[in-house]
Amino acid sequence: MVIGGGFAGATCARRLAAQGVAVTLVEPSPTYLACPHSNLVVAGLRGLEEQRFGYGGLREAGVTVVAQAATRVDPNERRVVLADGGRLDFDRLVMAPGIEIRFDALPGYDEEAEDLLPHAWRAGPQTDLLHRRLAAMDDGGVVAMAIPANPYRCPPGPYERASLIAHFLKTRKPRAKLLLLDAKDDFSKRRLFLREWETLYPGLIEHVPLAQGGRVIEVDVAGRRLVTEFGSVRFDVANVIPPQRAARIARESGLVDRSGWCPVEPLAFESRLHPGIHVLGDAAAMGAMPKSAFAANSQAKVLADALVAIFDGRRPVEPRLINTCYSLVAPRRAISVAGVYRPGTNGMLADIPGSGGTSAADASDEDRRMEAAHADAWFAAATNESFG
Repeated sequence: MVIGGGFAGATCARRLAAQGVAVTLVEPSPTYLACPHSNLVVAGLRGLEEQRFGYGGLREAGVTVVAQAATRVDPNERRVVLADGGRLDFDRLVMAPGIEIRFDALPGYDEEAEDLLPHAWRAGPQTDLLHRRLAAMDDGGVVAMAIPANPYRCPPGPYERASLIAHFLKTRKPRAKLLLLDAKDDFSKRRLFLREWETLYPGLIEHVPLAQGGRVIEVDVAGRRLVTEFGSVRFDVANVIPPQRAARIARESGLVDRSGWCPVEPLAFESRLHPGIHVLGDAAAMGAMPKSAFAANSQAKVLADALVAIFDGRRPVEPRLINTCYSLVAPRRAISVAGVYRPGTNGMLADIPGSGGTSAADASDEDRRMEAAHADAWFAAATNESFG
């Protein structure tokens, strides 16, 4: 059984079914809204409906789809309780529930505040809301982004979003300013992003790192201020990305440790707290491997093959996993970072030395366009592989 129909859960369920395993996917939503490419929606360059994928392809592939929310997992009885009171038994359970926004982590930012200062960190109405906030802002206004400390879903995501918001402002509201208030000093592809910003958006983006007091410690919704360690900043539009943790069902099922994430072993991503339950994607603590849709898809295929081996009484093959994160810095212009991972001596996934890397700093405009084309090709392939 698989709980959660995102890139991790859907991919794993399809691959298991393709290998003759009877598999049930528990997912309450009739469609999935993908986060990759959703920053294009924020910038008005893509429609939200282009992010929507259904589960008909999984049903055609032989997956039983239960359109219910799973409310509780009983690891001892090997049973899942559904929102309607139904119960489903399992031999092995794959948990791919994704993230939960921590509304308790940033004073002043709660569930009511998200409708006024959208985080848009789960694709859907919030994504469209943030775009509408930007479109309605007067030229000359200030857009402020609050960026959290690691770990969180999609490490380069805030900086891709900043790039595309900057493109929107440059073309639609050229007197506006974008302020990035960051809870860390370093971030994924930092040198590449900074170089692109200097070239494409000179004077438009100001990045305030942790060392310069960039961490937001309070949100003043009524006063339209973000309070930092160096003072406060007024804004016209704010995108507050709060800290995150594994989704509630993972926590309530006893799969989460003090970090807020699910510890797993690196061979078949089996929970270190409850054997027989495997955790994929953003909810899991995967060591060096970041939380991304590419990573989730990669992990799902490895786990499906590992489960087939386990059902056959064989030891799973030690995996090699790949992750590539493409980031658009403007329409049809992208940069990327890639990594290759294997089980490490510390019992977690570790980088393979000498593998991966980032785009060349001095790449040509044509190279950047090709990277954007690769990003589009990956998105098409991954969504087809997950949802059909």
